[in-house]
Amino acid sequence: MYYGGYGWGYGFFDPTYILILIGILICAIASANVNSTFRRYQRVASRLGLTGAETAERILHMAGIFDVRILHVSGNLTDHYDPRNKTLSLSDSVYQSRSVAAVGVAAHECGHAIQHQVGYFPLTFRGWLVPVANFGSAISWPLILIGIFLGYGGSSTTSTSLAGILIRIGIWAFSLAVLFQIVTLPVEFNASHRAMMMLRDGHILEKDELQKTRKVLFAAALTYVAGALSAILQLLRILILTRNDRD
Repeated sequence: MYYGGYGWGYGFFDPTYILILIGILICAIASANVNSTFRRYQRVASRLGLTGAETAERILHMAGIFDVRILHVSGNLTDHYDPRNKTLSLSDSVYQSRSVAAVGVAAHECGHAIQHQVGYFPLTFRGWLVPVANFGSAISWPLILIGIFLGYGGSSTTSTSLAGILIRIGIWAFSLAVLFQIVTLPVEFNASHRAMMMLRDGHILEKDELQKTRKVLFAAALTYVAGALSAILQLLRILILTRNDRD
């Protein structure tokens, strides 16, 4: 059944919800995988015995970075690097832990600090995208729904044209959020690559420990892949729902 020329489901069932469910399932699997992988290697102590905070300090100094503050933040796997104020925040499960998992996560965040220092373009580009992506994500669905409502209730050419314009703006706005997710992928994979190099070259972890840490970082990277796929599926759903207007 169609309303005002916009594909909006068949009877009481909207088949495009399948795309949303697939996205949710992908993200749930990735989240469960990173949590289970981190817990597994959180029980494996590194032979050198550095904590996550000590690892971060050593790697930053190895890279010639002395102006980044290392902070302790609450939560589980809430670790992040903020280039705006040069702070590297490590979570409860990483800051004081001496496990190969914690060492790997701390090194990964140092990878972002190193990216910032060397002017790694994808990180810079992602920083530029943050405000527009957040804005686009916030306004996209309201604009699309208003456009669909106008298309459903509008009886004039003007209202129909306005509906089409709002829907197109909404699609482009959501596309910015999708672009942010896509740009995040090389940033995260590169940070993990830099982390593994520093852990190896700095003799912080031994060969067998590096293999365990790589599994943790790869599992974490897959959560970003899942997020990007979920965003793409949502964009695909929007395009399907509004296909008649675009035709």
